[in-house]
Amino acid sequence: MDNGASSYRRYLNGDESAFHEIVKEYFDGLVLFLYRFVGDLAAAEDLALDAFTQLVVHKHRYNFRVSLKTYLFMIGRSRALDYIKHRKKLGMVCLDQAAELPSCETGPEEQLIEQEEKRQLHEALSRLEEKQRLVLHLVYFEELSCEEAAKVLKMNRKQVYNLLYRGKNALRTILEEGRRSQ
Repeated sequence: MDNGASSYRRYLNGDESAFHEIVKEYFDGLVLFLYRFVGDLAAAEDLALDAFTQLVVHKHRYNFRVSLKTYLFMIGRSRALDYIKHRKKLGMVCLDQAAELPSCETGPEEQLIEQEEKRQLHEALSRLEEKQRLVLHLVYFEELSCEEAAKVLKMNRKQVYNLLYRGKNALRTILEEGRRSQ
């Protein structure tokens, strides 16, 4: 899939299965990205569904200048910021805590090691500044380019490069401190 553009064109031409391909390809990543903003998995899923709904309702707003993934993440980010603003007005509190389940394909020892490494990485990421955390998530977990991440976060490319550099260094320092303390 060429960043979803061909599937979206097929959808615009009446192929409903193409939209299912788009959802299958991008839904999980978008939910994880939005979870970083809102801290509530159910809300992140709802916001992701809103982003996909925008593709259906406003079919011709997407102009194919950026990848479909970037466009969806831009919509999602906008929805998440609106949600946070609304939540602050209402004084809502998030109760959702995400827990990653270990993979079934490895043995118990490997699962335990993998789970501990993921926990350490998640803990280290949570100690970073929010903007550094978001940039690292977009570039390394969602595999967006720095240019695409800049568009999603409404920053220029240099800001993203700087945040990426500082974020990686801070993450490395935090992880090394954790290993020394063990």
